[in-house]
Amino acid sequence: MAKRRRKRRWIAEAIKSPGALRRQLGVKAGETIPPDVLAAAATRPGKLGRRARLAQTLNKLRRKKHRR
Repeated sequence: MAKRRRKRRWIAEAIKSPGALRRQLGVKAGETIPPDVLAAAATRPGKLGRRARLAQTLNKLRRKKHRR
């Protein structure tokens, strides 16, 4: 019998410090991060790159949800 995979709240666990990417990129609160700035940050190493890639992934999930 196959074991059931435990559902986890991976998005909630992945976001440790909300707003950190915005602060690192120097974007003011309330403004959206431009896609070209986010794409450039996603190629960087370290935490900045990881945060930017997560933001891109979450943006894709959001678009899929609204298509329904």
